[in-house]
Amino acid sequence: MEELENTGGIVEHDATLIPLIVHGVLVDPNTDTQIVILRDETNTEVLPIWVGATEGTSIRLALEGIIPPRPMSHDLITSFMDHLGTTVKQVVVTDVKNNTYYATIHLSVNGMERTVDARPSDAIALALRAKIPVCVTQEILKQRGDENREAWLAKLEPKQFGQSEA
Repeated sequence: MEELENTGGIVEHDATLIPLIVHGVLVDPNTDTQIVILRDETNTEVLPIWVGATEGTSIRLALEGIIPPRPMSHDLITSFMDHLGTTVKQVVVTDVKNNTYYATIHLSVNGMERTVDARPSDAIALALRAKIPVCVTQEILKQRGDENREAWLAKLEPKQFGQSEA
């Protein structure tokens, strides 16, 4: 884990970070994956991230407030963090390489700030459970750039999203 400057329990927010809301999760009809749709609060920026079926299900359950009879991995991690006095302060989508997104989870542990490298799907699942937004850099929004993205998003039916807000 990388140590960050201790700022009294508050993670310094980079001015270029944009908070996103998990708008929903839908099944990609062409693959065996699911798509997490992230939007900014004005609905002008949209970031779709493809995730595995298990991760998509975990995100969807958290979005819909469903507590499974036995804890899923993200619930177990959340429970460990609670018992160990660790708090998720911020989740940031930090990079994209070859259409693969990267993320960091910012934690507060005993008054010290730490970051952990994570898959965006895991970071999003934890952010929902911690009730914090997922942030992204302006650079990532510029790089998402699939020219067909807007046409693809326009074809999506709202009923495919499930619950609309986290």
